[in-house]
Amino acid sequence: MKKDGHIHTPYCPHGSKDSFEEYIEQAISLGFEEITFTEHAPLPKGFIDTTPTKDSAMDLNKLESYLDDLDQLKKKFEGRIKINTGLEVDYIEGYEKEIRNFLNVIGKRLDDAILSVHFLKFNNRYDCIDYSPGEFEKIAKSYGGVDEVYKKYYETLVLSITSDLGPFKPKRIGHITLIRKFHRKFPASHEFKNEIENVLNTIKKYNYEIDYNGAGTIKPLCREPYPPEWAAEKAIQMGIPLVYGSDAHHRKELGQGREKMKFLKTGLTQ
Repeated sequence: MKKDGHIHTPYCPHGSKDSFEEYIEQAISLGFEEITFTEHAPLPKGFIDTTPTKDSAMDLNKLESYLDDLDQLKKKFEGRIKINTGLEVDYIEGYEKEIRNFLNVIGKRLDDAILSVHFLKFNNRYDCIDYSPGEFEKIAKSYGGVDEVYKKYYETLVLSITSDLGPFKPKRIGHITLIRKFHRKFPASHEFKNEIENVLNTIKKYNYEIDYNGAGTIKPLCREPYPPEWAAEKAIQMGIPLVYGSDAHHRKELGQGREKMKFLKTGLTQ
């Protein structure tokens, strides 16, 4: 695994204040030859963050500074490591036009990007499914059970893949089983294999990549990568590129899950 394609930064309001340089030096020490900084893009215009702390994404006013910082860092570390300018873009059902407009403005400055689902639309309400176990429990009760939340998540994931978000739409789909972040405490009645296979088939149809995300391996209520082993193996059999991502929010998290995921290294893009 020569590349870490999913790294956050000091611009993340719910992350650490570790500097860009600290992340980069840590990546070099771990043997990475290429990294992508994928800070949470500003949420779509008009969307109100529904998390209790309202810290899901970067402030729009800081986006230009983020991009400028990365331009300078590319020059500073040239020859030592390849640095890509990226974003993790939230797909939010009902805000496709706003997301497309944002990407049309900023897309030319991006080298790489991830499209992720964190928020689900329920009637006229939006819920963040990975904020905390307590919030997930509330969401499950409002939906009528854990299975119903899982069902809605995978439906929304397919929408994210098939939606027209313009020419700068990210081609890598983020942590496709993020809904399992709390599965050890709030298990579904089954693994939703059919739904996950449908997601894989849709990703294959659109020639997209998968963010093979190590963050779940250290989450106490998850303890598996996103996606889990069987789904990652299925993706490799289907010829879907997997791009390792630590999803690090602290420099110490770079490379997380890598040891547990090495058995799949032949299927990872380098």
